[in-house]
Amino acid sequence: MNATVKEWFAKAEKDFATARRELAALEEPNYDAVCFHAQQCVEKLMKGLLISLEVTPPKTHDLAYLHQLLAPVCPEWSCALEDLRFLTRAAVAFRYPGESADLEEAQQAFRIASNLREKLFSLWQLKGNANQ
Repeated sequence: MNATVKEWFAKAEKDFATARRELAALEEPNYDAVCFHAQQCVEKLMKGLLISLEVTPPKTHDLAYLHQLLAPVCPEWSCALEDLRFLTRAAVAFRYPGESADLEEAQQAFRIASNLREKLFSLWQLKGNANQ
């Protein structure tokens, strides 16, 4: 794994750990942060996989857009667009006044991130790692 991809994946793992820790917090859990870090985990894994496949990802937080870039270079990649849209919206909407995530939304964001994290790591091992 080249150093750039390694850094993307390491940062993604830290975001995932932060989301998990905050979701499990017994006192004053920050569900907005769970949603944000769940999205960040997936974004960084998608960008890391793109880089490993020799595609330079743009500076965007839109997971559906990253999906459009990933699909042509990794035909094995598939996911529900509504999941990507939920994570993208949750990461942004809940960061500002006017909306806050509740437990159910945080659990949904974490569940989506967990599933996509597993899938993206598997694809990296299948596709990206072979190119490193």
